[in-house]
Amino acid sequence: MILLVCLPLLLLAAHTAANALLLRRPRRDAATGERVAVLLPLRDEAARVAPCLRSLLAQRGVPELTVHVLDDGSTDGTADVVRAVAGDRVRLHTGAPLPAGWRGKPHACQQLADLAGEADVLVFVDADVVLAADAVAGAVDLLRGSRAGLLSPYPKIVGSGRLVQPLLQWSWLTFLPLRGMERSPRPSLAAAGGQWLVLDRSAYRRAGGHAAVRTEILEDIALARAVKRSGGRIALADGSRLATCRMYDSWRELADGYGKSLWASFGSAAGAAAVVTMLLLLYVVTPLALLPVAPGVALLAYLLGVAGRMISAGATGGRVLPDALAHPLAIVLFGFLIARSFHRRRHHRLSWRGRPV
Repeated sequence: MILLVCLPLLLLAAHTAANALLLRRPRRDAATGERVAVLLPLRDEAARVAPCLRSLLAQRGVPELTVHVLDDGSTDGTADVVRAVAGDRVRLHTGAPLPAGWRGKPHACQQLADLAGEADVLVFVDADVVLAADAVAGAVDLLRGSRAGLLSPYPKIVGSGRLVQPLLQWSWLTFLPLRGMERSPRPSLAAAGGQWLVLDRSAYRRAGGHAAVRTEILEDIALARAVKRSGGRIALADGSRLATCRMYDSWRELADGYGKSLWASFGSAAGAAAVVTMLLLLYVVTPLALLPVAPGVALLAYLLGVAGRMISAGATGGRVLPDALAHPLAIVLFGFLIARSFHRRRHHRLSWRGRPV
């Protein structure tokens, strides 16, 4: 009977392994003759945009490539850095003032999409992403090969947050049936990461573009759902071999970054509480509760959680050990960050890049 307690953990670890085997990956040395527009929204990114720009300028296998950069009201000289690094090799645009009813990033992305001319494919990239030279060509090739309207290749996460950050990939590898998600028309069955998104231009238009998600904090997931609602398909991929993303350089940055959006990730406070309770019961409470009465089974429960984390890290370019050994601690920290996000929102203390959230 006690061993049955470990059955959910075993099934989840097995599901993680199955998803890892099915995970799509852009191939290297791909090429495309399609017209591709890379779209880079910037707001106060002077300190870290240069590596991203250099990687975009080094792309190969895409002869019909244009790079559009939007300076969205920066006050730190971001536009000057863009000119110094890229010169006239990118098209630098000045963003319009933020209209009522829009959030900052959807507005910036919509402007870029409108400026992309007759591009067949739109590639949205964040300033903290650095792409390998064949990343764009590989992603476009995979977009077409998967017959998706939206492809989300997750970069390799570097920088601060080695315990918490990998939970992003771990969560959808563990709980989301990848092939089922691709086949299902249900908008609720969707995931995406806004650091690097690749979209068929026609599918983007049918979904309403970023105008359809203008009020959303998690505009990436909302856009994936909009693509599904309009009849399109979405696909997730491991982009760790072709892209890195340095989201945060300190715990404080990570907490503030997660704080602005975690409250919106679960639909409601009750939904967030249910998810956190489930994760704590599975990966923290179960091993601890079993330890006094069945230490061997407690160890098995702990190792099953670690195994899922190891499989996820190995499949998405993360550091497998020793990080995976602290998986229960990562779950506790994640729960804390969710609670902190709701607390700060309730007290109107959330902001990002100088704008209230």
